[in-house]
Amino acid sequence: MRRAAAVLVLVLAGCGPAAPPSSAPSSVPSSAVPSAVPSAGAPVEVLPDVPGITAEAVQQRTDAAIGGQVQVRVTDTGAEPFTVTAVQLDSPGFAPLPPRGVTARFAPGQTIDLPTPFGDVDCSAGVDPLGARLTVLRPDGAVEDLQVPLTGDTMARVHAGACAAQEVLAVVGIAVEDLADAGRTVTGEVVLTRRSGEEPVEVSRLGGSVVLEPVPDGDLPVTLAAGARELRVPVTFDAERCDPHALAEVKKPFVFPLTVAVGDRAGVPVDLPLDDAQRAALQGLLDRVCAG
Repeated sequence: MRRAAAVLVLVLAGCGPAAPPSSAPSSVPSSAVPSAVPSAGAPVEVLPDVPGITAEAVQQRTDAAIGGQVQVRVTDTGAEPFTVTAVQLDSPGFAPLPPRGVTARFAPGQTIDLPTPFGDVDCSAGVDPLGARLTVLRPDGAVEDLQVPLTGDTMARVHAGACAAQEVLAVVGIAVEDLADAGRTVTGEVVLTRRSGEEPVEVSRLGGSVVLEPVPDGDLPVTLAAGARELRVPVTFDAERCDPHALAEVKKPFVFPLTVAVGDRAGVPVDLPLDDAQRAALQGLLDRVCAG
């Protein structure tokens, strides 16, 4: 077996931290994301290229809907075929998960997307060095464990978004309370409870899923005032779609992003937390409305 070694590259002492990727979502401000970029002069670990193989992390809509998964897009850039039998994300910014078994046969020039799960975000660490660990079977039967560098900014954006949400949740707790059936709707309240600090906290948007629409009982934005301890936002959940295609294909019917801004920072989407009983109440709403 062969394991590619890491290479240390020294950052020039006069250089500052790298700027956030220009493609990062506007809802994730750089000021809200904990910086794990080494200070000037500190060594930055960079993975060496692997001859004949390149890899890029991409996230399709289905990956975002499923959650906790990206595609490792592998390309055979060499002159020989090979087979990938396992894939694993490798980054200090994500908790390690066991390798995912696959059987992907590559011909020279061929590109194949390999669905790859990632673990919980570690906001105390940066994303780099970022790689994919691939178990590769060669035509002669040799098996190699390779650490292939991952290009693209997908994992940096995922990391930034999750860490921004964690910062918001360090300031306010978010809960859904008092869900109650109301015939063709379900009513309840979104509750923000201050955990730290005294800054105002603004709620500017509540998004729906493909099949359910949460409608605040009043206009947004609304604000948890500076120093105030609690904000309660009454919400009505409506069945948005009942067509069989939507009901059959929806991956996350009960995910509702709440956009929250602390102080003068940009808004950050945070999913409403729902327990099993609350999800069951919303499923009951779909069953009632869509059956009629």
